[in-house]
Amino acid sequence: MSEGTSTSDKALYFIIGGLIGAATALLLAPRSGEETRKLIAAKARESADVLANRTRAAADKTSTYIERGKELLHQQRDQLSAAVEAGKQAYNQEKDKAKI
Repeated sequence: MSEGTSTSDKALYFIIGGLIGAATALLLAPRSGEETRKLIAAKARESADVLANRTRAAADKTSTYIERGKELLHQQRDQLSAAVEAGKQAYNQEKDKAKI
């Protein structure tokens, strides 16, 4: 692998290699074809369940971060609006003082 390969890419390659190795071991195992197919199907279902759970967890975490971001954005907008309004009031007060 090149020096520019990220850690997530390396982890992905490692996982893919592990899956290929596991599949090869299953195919070369001294079991009947039917037993091997059942085992492969069971492992595939198990892997799909794990992937679905992790995807759901990532989606939940992402939506939580999005909601927190929206809340912070609204707070900042409200603070900015209050600061602008306070600046306008201060300007008008000084302007009125200058007229007197």
